[in-house]
Amino acid sequence: MGSMPLALPFFAAFTIFGVASPFLPVLVRSLGYEPALVGILLGIFEVAGIAGPFLLGRLSDRLGRYRPSLALALALALVSLGPLALFRHPALTALALVVFAIGLRSILPLLDATATLTLGPGGDYGRPRAAGSVSFVLMALFLQYSSILPPHSPARIAFWIAVAILGTLASLSVLPDRDPAELKARRAEHGAEHGPASRGERRAPWDPAFLVGLAAIALGRLAMAPISSFFSLYVVEELKVDAVALMWALSAGSEIPFMYFSTWLIRRFGPPRLLAASVVAVAARLAVYALFPTFAGAVAGQLLHSLCFGLFHPAAVAFVATKVPKERRGVGMAMYLSLGNGLPTFLGSTAGGFIVEAAGYRVLFASFIVFALASLALFTATMKALEAPGRSNQI
Repeated sequence: MGSMPLALPFFAAFTIFGVASPFLPVLVRSLGYEPALVGILLGIFEVAGIAGPFLLGRLSDRLGRYRPSLALALALALVSLGPLALFRHPALTALALVVFAIGLRSILPLLDATATLTLGPGGDYGRPRAAGSVSFVLMALFLQYSSILPPHSPARIAFWIAVAILGTLASLSVLPDRDPAELKARRAEHGAEHGPASRGERRAPWDPAFLVGLAAIALGRLAMAPISSFFSLYVVEELKVDAVALMWALSAGSEIPFMYFSTWLIRRFGPPRLLAASVVAVAARLAVYALFPTFAGAVAGQLLHSLCFGLFHPAAVAFVATKVPKERRGVGMAMYLSLGNGLPTFLGSTAGGFIVEAAGYRVLFASFIVFALASLALFTATMKALEAPGRSNQI
């Protein structure tokens, strides 16, 4: 199958993120909670999101099919929206965020696993993923400029997320679904080729280079945590600008060219070097927010998203695909998006709320530059090992 039939599920799924990414912090803040509690609640959301991809990814790997798990993930996200928008009690909000996170955070690893397995070696993952960025931009711009139920309240934000989820459920009918018999046969073949030669020979469950790369990725995503969790509130409360959706549309729009041409870049430079370049951009982006607290500074920082995510994410997916065997791809993608993204964002969100209350948004952004530099140092120190051939030859 070519890459373009996969574009519709990616396009539909990212309408959800076009609402949730800019407006989930705004929704929680609009319930009346202070910044420190907002940070804790968003941290709970992130850490809860770690479990979902592992559970649903493992289920999909065992079934050899991804469509049922995607439908379950979307259903969980949908049923959480009512309690999330209607109840103003920290415990109930936290519970709703847990269910929402398990569903929402499972969508992308399942789609990514489906895409890398469907496209096969040499497949162009970047093109269908670029369709997701396009839909993110369109949804964010629609919410920014449409007069139809502008997202100015928790109920309206939840409404638009629900609409996007229902559209994504409808798109699953075109998603390729793997045959369980085929998966079973491939697992048997893999076991014959890669099983221990004798009882005394044991093999580590994960490529050590994959784990080192995952740690470097996690440090880079920790540096991004203040942006994902607090940038929307920074725009509203620090800059006093009603342009949250516009700012996120700018960032998503800037990533499209890198997403689209990511396969060529990956083949030319390799995933580890692109990942290292992206964390340099993360440090620069945080510095821009800290040094230039203006509308122009915010725009400049958002345009750096082209490197911070548009370059980073396809390289990270390719890195996982080269280091994780096919029959463990669902769990491998879950590890990337949960341990490499969710856990660092949880830590950054939880600490970030207290930093904002104590010292403000500019100090928050400046203080997290150290994690980008640590990520760069780890990438640089282990580059040779990261670039060595892994257990999977699929990119």
